[in-house]
Amino acid sequence: MSPIQPIFSLFAALSSYAASPNSAQSSSSTAIEIDIPPAANALTISPSLVSLSIEQDRWTDWSGTMSGNQFFYNVMENLNNLTGSPPGIRIGANSEDRTNFNEAVQYAQDIFPEPNPTTPYPEATNITVGDSYYTTAKYLLPDTEVIWGVNFGQNNLTAAILEAKSIMQAFCGSEISSLGISLKYLEIGNEPDLYMNNGLRPKNYNVGQYVTEWTNFANTIFEDITLNETSTRFLAGSFAGSSSNLEGFSPQAIYKLGISDSPAGEYIAAFSEHHYQGTFCSGSAGVLSDLMDKANIRGNLSQYVPDIQATNDQGFDYILGETNSYSCHGAPGVSNTAGAAIWALDYVLYAATLGTKQVYFHDGIGFKYNLVQPVTLTRSILDGSPLSSPLPPHVQPQYYAGIVAAEAIGRHGNTQISELDIDNAQVSGYVFYDDHDEKKLVLINHTPYFKADETAGTQRPVVNVQISFPKKCGTRNIVVKMLEIQHSDDTSGLTWGGQSYETSDGLIQGSVSASTVASNEYLGIPASQAALVTFDCS
Repeated sequence: MSPIQPIFSLFAALSSYAASPNSAQSSSSTAIEIDIPPAANALTISPSLVSLSIEQDRWTDWSGTMSGNQFFYNVMENLNNLTGSPPGIRIGANSEDRTNFNEAVQYAQDIFPEPNPTTPYPEATNITVGDSYYTTAKYLLPDTEVIWGVNFGQNNLTAAILEAKSIMQAFCGSEISSLGISLKYLEIGNEPDLYMNNGLRPKNYNVGQYVTEWTNFANTIFEDITLNETSTRFLAGSFAGSSSNLEGFSPQAIYKLGISDSPAGEYIAAFSEHHYQGTFCSGSAGVLSDLMDKANIRGNLSQYVPDIQATNDQGFDYILGETNSYSCHGAPGVSNTAGAAIWALDYVLYAATLGTKQVYFHDGIGFKYNLVQPVTLTRSILDGSPLSSPLPPHVQPQYYAGIVAAEAIGRHGNTQISELDIDNAQVSGYVFYDDHDEKKLVLINHTPYFKADETAGTQRPVVNVQISFPKKCGTRNIVVKMLEIQHSDDTSGLTWGGQSYETSDGLIQGSVSASTVASNEYLGIPASQAALVTFDCS
């Protein structure tokens, strides 16, 4: 096959009725032909693309202390079973720069402010940890790769060294190393580009000062823990955003300033930036339809293309080390809804097509935007009001985005991804290749459909997609699994291929429901739903 020849064409038609997966095309619909890009332009996708960033203050709620947190283990194992690689785990964030070490402390001692309606589950203002805090990483899945952050914000080198030594001691110990669990990156500080705004540095703090301070911390830690004798590497940046220029906090600036020229800098292997689609820090309401919007997702992520390129030019991986929908723990009625699953699925796959190695969705106990709530909650995540009965551990809608992405990536080990060129503001799609052979498609309908729409009698829009195979594929059927969502503003009740992860133990429940579609039939994708199409043209 010629490399510029499309593998097959998709004809998408918008109609105003709720079609079945095999519905016929409406006579009033408009057909759109979509060409599949050649595999030569596809990028390799990491099996641990979907990863988690965990707020450090309550890490042991996720891991467990005397025994592991079985619910958290199970929901991570679900992802591992689909890709063959466990999600990466980053432990840090704001509380990273509020953490100090005391060998007399068992696990951790935290001081929390009072909850309020805007922040029902606030972060600790002070965290003191001991050796046992870090050894709880032994409860992670075997072969998990971990990023752990040390305190840079308080500009206390001794504290950072003590933490780094304890972290390295834990990961070099047999309890952790025998399971293949590894410290992939050591992170020095969280969002230093905001230090001048949050009181951790003077107002005139600049990127040159950051590079000097980071180099001092990194060189001293490097020597004290003999980093060169381990597989651990440094993670640079962890910026809240990027100025994408040589004067501000950007990868381009720190590379020009020589951050990788020192002994420790030679052990940098990746650069991290943080990104949120919006903010809820002042309590302003979020808009779910804006979050789900295809153009907004692309506009938010495409700004990082120069940073990704500059980082790759250095030979480093680029990661979104902390990300989610709305900063400051999410927006109520937006971040915790099924529509956020549509956002997260498109967001993580689009990021991969730009060259992002991993996407670490930030989670914390009781945060609204979580993929997973790993412990029992007694206050509402929306406004902090007492719950009438405790809410056991559970997954939230965005978790399904991780599941769909993981199944699309699969266990092959050498999967590539390309975005489909779809000239439709409400539809996005991706093609997955195994060793350059076309294997799967993900198709996403971004159109919102709310409970109020159904109450008002509004018919649910449907995208109809016709798939025409080339001759080498013959007329064989293809298999379709649906991410089924009743309403964009639902907070539960989602299913993936007819199965649910909303169970007491986090394990999948129910029988698989999948349909087959012949090459001349239409696949109906209702508003706020997504489809995984599996086929074999090899």
